[in-house]
Amino acid sequence: MMDMSGRLSGHDASDYRARFRRLFALVLIAFVVLIVRMAYLQLIRGDEYKMRSENNSVRLRKLKPFRGLIMDSRRRVLADNQPAFDLIYVPSRITDIRQIADAVAGVYAKRGLNLSGDLPPLGKTKPFVPVRLERNISLEKTALVEAHALDLPGVVVEVAPVRRYLGGDVISHVIGYTGEISREELEERESDEIGPGDIIGKAGLEKLLDPYLAGRPGAEQVEVNVTGRVIKSLGSVAPVSGLNAVLTIDFDLQTVAANALEGRAGAVVVLDARDGSVLALVSSPSFDPNLFHGGISQRDWDKLARDPRHPMENRAVSGQYPPGSTYKIVTAAAALSEGLVAPETRFYCNGSFTLGNRSYRCWQRHGHGWVSLHRALVESCDVYFYNLGKALGVDKLAEYARSFGFGVRTGIDLPREKPGLVPTREWKSIKLKEPWQPGENIPISIGQGFDLATPLQLANAYAAVANGGILWRPRLVRQIEEADGRVVKQFPPQQIGVLSLSAPHLEMIRRGLWGVVNEPGGTGGALRRPEGDVAGKTGTAQVVGMPRDERAQRARILSDRFRDHALFACFAPYRQPEIAVAVVVENAGHGGAVAAPVARKIIDAYFQFKRERETPRIAPAAPAAGRDGGKRQPAEGQRETAREDGEGEGEGEDED
Repeated sequence: MMDMSGRLSGHDASDYRARFRRLFALVLIAFVVLIVRMAYLQLIRGDEYKMRSENNSVRLRKLKPFRGLIMDSRRRVLADNQPAFDLIYVPSRITDIRQIADAVAGVYAKRGLNLSGDLPPLGKTKPFVPVRLERNISLEKTALVEAHALDLPGVVVEVAPVRRYLGGDVISHVIGYTGEISREELEERESDEIGPGDIIGKAGLEKLLDPYLAGRPGAEQVEVNVTGRVIKSLGSVAPVSGLNAVLTIDFDLQTVAANALEGRAGAVVVLDARDGSVLALVSSPSFDPNLFHGGISQRDWDKLARDPRHPMENRAVSGQYPPGSTYKIVTAAAALSEGLVAPETRFYCNGSFTLGNRSYRCWQRHGHGWVSLHRALVESCDVYFYNLGKALGVDKLAEYARSFGFGVRTGIDLPREKPGLVPTREWKSIKLKEPWQPGENIPISIGQGFDLATPLQLANAYAAVANGGILWRPRLVRQIEEADGRVVKQFPPQQIGVLSLSAPHLEMIRRGLWGVVNEPGGTGGALRRPEGDVAGKTGTAQVVGMPRDERAQRARILSDRFRDHALFACFAPYRQPEIAVAVVVENAGHGGAVAAPVARKIIDAYFQFKRERETPRIAPAAPAAGRDGGKRQPAEGQRETAREDGEGEGEGEDED
């Protein structure tokens, strides 16, 4: 014992005290660091970690609303919604979206399927912010994801509504389609209700009416497990469905018009002449809008984009064509109003008109002889209107053309409407840096040369002639309403202009248009009905000038690409007009031979539907006329001599 005590007493206690102080300092520093760290986590970043902790078990899920219905004038649904499945990933432990996408692709590969979604760029995902991996997946993919839930943490399948277009390609250029919002559109909107991956209107009325149709999203708070699967709902705010839109379109008439074109490139516009309501608006060829609701595939998009006939273009409002002889009502109106001609004023047509060293042909090679204004309209004598164009000049013609609505947009409820072209001296000086030449007055007097018009402008001009001189703004939407039918907003008729033409002069032109269809020698005999109730005008628009060489002429006629466009514009009934129709068929030949029969099918169908709807029926209504796409043959005796030698609309100015 004494030995042990001696050994202990032999050490200096100060050595232990120094070591103890160092150890105590280290422990104190560790405690200080721990306290500072805890304070940092608790006080400074406490809210953040609290939220992240809660998000591990509770998630706020966005509930998408149903888009409003789009209905025709008889309240038949043209666009509604159907449920679909979206593949969603909520980043938590894995923020590298490519890693989880590869995992999903591996699961798909077991069944020979591909992941078709467009993934966001690396580094763009945020924790607990849902990322859409794929939209509108098949039931097979849905089953695969559910079966491999443990291998795909954070990946869930959510039910979301998608658009369904019951009208298909018959009315796609009117309704348009929906699609996922782009980054640029998202920046433009700056709305808390719109976020990445949301669906918006991309074209047509879907785009124009998006503020009404879109609705308001809801939200649901759900408890999820470690794999992201929903355990239970903790509360929700229901989404608000969009409002419904009722159009002015009659889908039966729309179908007849689409079938009447028989797949040929062109356009048809049918207006209610009394208020500007659009009853039918067709652009051919068309496209299936249902290709877009789940995100169009690259293959389908390439097919549409590379089609030389441009099916995505709405020819009815964006197609600009020389109006041809349908434009002669403008020249006639200007000459009458300016006192250059009277009803009895006649010009002699020997088949051509000479100005300087240029010769401009009439479509009737042998001429029409002495013709008055009435017969010039009925037989579409070019030489008569060449004389008027020479006397009027380009600027006076332009003044009256604009009063008919040419050269300016109508203001229809569709994007990308084109204004057409009404040339003037000033326009040519600015655009082409050249002075206007006297010889250029000749072709524009019959709707050739620089003149351009859209089918919609043509229909609107003839509607104004029909109704006594009022230009209405064409309207596609009648009203916006709640699901129960309560009207939220109406779109009443809107007057946009008045023809610069007196009532007696307007009646002279109307009488001439009636003669085009109903008098012997008229170029529009294909529209002659037993009721004698149609008035209109044929037109043939040259794509390129007719060469002098006869062999070259034959070669141009044989080439579809250089064949003339066929046009026809009309209204009915003559005494109390209800509708105006404009038809343009590209590279199809003469207006009376090609475009007029298309208009005939539409006119016949309109009055047939009217009779059926006004007469009470017990049995179900028969299918709409024209849906089988079959041709309706003219009644016996309708073909006149003017059409037998080529129908008669060569629009004959020599090369221009």
